[in-house]
Amino acid sequence: MAKIKLTKGELKKQRDALKQYQRYLPTLQLKKQQLQMEILKLLALMEEKEHYEDLKRKAVESWAGLLTGPGVDVRPWITVKNIIASSKNVAGADVPVFEKAEFEEAEYDLFLTPLWVDLGIEGLRQVVSLNKEIEIIKKGVEILRHELRITAQRVNLFEKVKIPQAEEAIRLIKIYIGDQMANAVGRSKIAKKKIEQFAEAAV
Repeated sequence: MAKIKLTKGELKKQRDALKQYQRYLPTLQLKKQQLQMEILKLLALMEEKEHYEDLKRKAVESWAGLLTGPGVDVRPWITVKNIIASSKNVAGADVPVFEKAEFEEAEYDLFLTPLWVDLGIEGLRQVVSLNKEIEIIKKGVEILRHELRITAQRVNLFEKVKIPQAEEAIRLIKIYIGDQMANAVGRSKIAKKKIEQFAEAAV
């Protein structure tokens, strides 16, 4: 702790600082809780999406062999053209929210292309879209974890450093001022007694 001035001015300064820390700490603690809850929600959502993606992938794998046939190349139609995402504010942190994945328009001859291609493209697009959504959820979790680390550090700083330091400084200043007042009273009594003795001697 830095050296403090043992004065009434410093006492007021330390008391004001302590009030400020004590007022700000609950806000930080609430922010920490909100971030923790949102991280848990995103992790649960990510687990759900990963499970769904796994099911979709297995369903696609059951007919994926058909894609190796001649004249069938669906890759251009399952390549993501654009990701649409919004953002939401969670305890001061901007978190991305997946809206949808946009794909190139599938244009092919309906008479020359097998009937299953439409379903195949749709199934593969769902897998790719879920994969992109999971990526965005992971990014959101990273942002929130970073914000949580900073907030937890601030909570610890206030709880374990700033508030105890201010309380200790107030305690030391009050003891010093109390001692000074006691000494002043003692000196005053001695001075009064001497005055009284001089007055008696002069009579």
